[in-house]
Amino acid sequence: MLDKLRKFLSGAVAAPAPSDADEELKLAVAVLLVEAARLDANYEVAERRIIAGGLRRHFGLDELETATLLELAERTQSQAIELSRYAKAVKDRYTPEQRVALIELLFELVYSDRVLHVFEANLMRRVGGLIYVSDRERGAAQKRVLERLGLTSEEKTL
Repeated sequence: MLDKLRKFLSGAVAAPAPSDADEELKLAVAVLLVEAARLDANYEVAERRIIAGGLRRHFGLDELETATLLELAERTQSQAIELSRYAKAVKDRYTPEQRVALIELLFELVYSDRVLHVFEANLMRRVGGLIYVSDRERGAAQKRVLERLGLTSEEKTL
C-alpha cells in the first residue's frame, strides 16, 4: 500500500484503483474523517492528530503509512464533489459494528473543539444514513462520545 500511495503523491500513478478494495476502503475512511474535520473551517493540528491516531488504530498502520494516507485523503477530499462514493465503500465492506465504530470516531473528531457545529451535525446525519447507521445507533454513539469527553448535551451544539 505504501508504495502505491507514494507513487500517487509523487504524480507517478493515479489514485488507487477501485479494484484494490483494501486501499479504497482506507482512503474512503480517511476522506470521511478529513471532511468532518474541515467542515467548521478550523482544520487544526489537534484534528489531524485525532485522524492520524484513528487511522493507525483502525487499520494497524505505522507512522509513515498513516502520514501518507492522511496526505492523500486531504488531497482527495479537497477535490471531492460528493461523499457517497466513499460512504459506499464503508457500507459495502464494514460490518454494522464497524460502521458504528466509525461514527463514534467521527463524533470524537467533530467534538474535538467541544462544539458540534450545524454543518458537522448535518454531516453526521448524512454519513449515518449513507453507511446505514440508524438514527438510534447514531444517537447512542454520540451519547457515548459525549460521556467519554465529559461534555453535556447543553454545550454540544452551535
